[in-house]
Amino acid sequence: MTAASVRILTIDDEDMIRETIAVYLENKGFTVFEAANGREGLERFLAERPDLVLVDLRMPEMDGLDVLARIRDIAPDTPTIVVSGTGVLRDAIEAIKRGAWDYVTKPIQDMDVLGLAVDKALERARLLRENKAYQENLEALVHERTTEVENTRRQIMQRLSRAAEFKDNETGRHVVRVGEISALIGRAVGLAAEECDMLRECAPLHDLGKIGIPDAILLKPGPLTAGEWEIMKRHCLFGCEILGPLGSLEDAKAWCSDPLAPTRGKDHNPLLNLARTLALLHHERWDGQGYPFGLQGENIPLEARIVSVVDVYDALRSSRSYKKPFSEEESLEIMREGAGTRFDPEIMAVFFAHLDAIRAIREKWKDEEDKGS
Repeated sequence: MTAASVRILTIDDEDMIRETIAVYLENKGFTVFEAANGREGLERFLAERPDLVLVDLRMPEMDGLDVLARIRDIAPDTPTIVVSGTGVLRDAIEAIKRGAWDYVTKPIQDMDVLGLAVDKALERARLLRENKAYQENLEALVHERTTEVENTRRQIMQRLSRAAEFKDNETGRHVVRVGEISALIGRAVGLAAEECDMLRECAPLHDLGKIGIPDAILLKPGPLTAGEWEIMKRHCLFGCEILGPLGSLEDAKAWCSDPLAPTRGKDHNPLLNLARTLALLHHERWDGQGYPFGLQGENIPLEARIVSVVDVYDALRSSRSYKKPFSEEESLEIMREGAGTRFDPEIMAVFFAHLDAIRAIREKWKDEEDKGS
């Protein structure tokens, strides 16, 4: 910023002093505005928005302390210098409290003293502007990089859910529907918008562990034997292990043996922690008869209770290698029978209260074989 581009407002009720200051500053190349009292000075400040203000303390209509306070409220980064003849220490202290950057006493024996104060204030203001710009640019860069990392993480999770869908390909768009319907129910039970977005993104990963189930069992066209069923149930642990902390497989298995492990991820990433929770606990039951831990009631995380309801309903309405889809009436009757035993009864009440919206989601994301039917 050159001297010619710097605009200075001087406020003083003594014409001779105000004009002398103005001439001196103009000779140094500054653009100067004048005001003869505090109220006029504040009006001129609002109209011109100068780069620096010189203000006397004892003035009619509005004194300098009030002017300082108002300027601090309006534009706290504007440098202000008190030019006053009071010479009282408490006035100087009060002026600093009101936002003054410096204090020059009148009469001014050497105008270069004022010039030095002006130069110092303008230099300080320049450094503050540069530092502020640097901080803003740094924050913007950090935000940009953080957003890139989060977007990459989300894309990886979306591709993982797609991998699970390819493995169990007859589920079609099941994982997408589970995410959308879970977010819908999450909103209805009072989850915050950000939590619902996370649920939408993480719920499709609930069956990721099916990647580890042999095709002969996962795609078997008939009922599973007791031994095969035990293997099938392990998909919850497999999903947790895939999403768990990096390290040896044995470490991952040990970590996922704790039902609270997903909430204690070393990376403390909420999105990844929720995905782990849903993969591990979406087959727990309200009555404690679920797997892999037999958790009961509210000991099961709310999001897992939501996904449990949505997963079963959508599975009933979808084709599988071992069954045809149940009708809407049959599916809803099974869901009603499960309220209070398999499912959280309060979530079931919300589920039935939003059936029209749930049906709309199923229609939007219907499986390819259902289109046109």
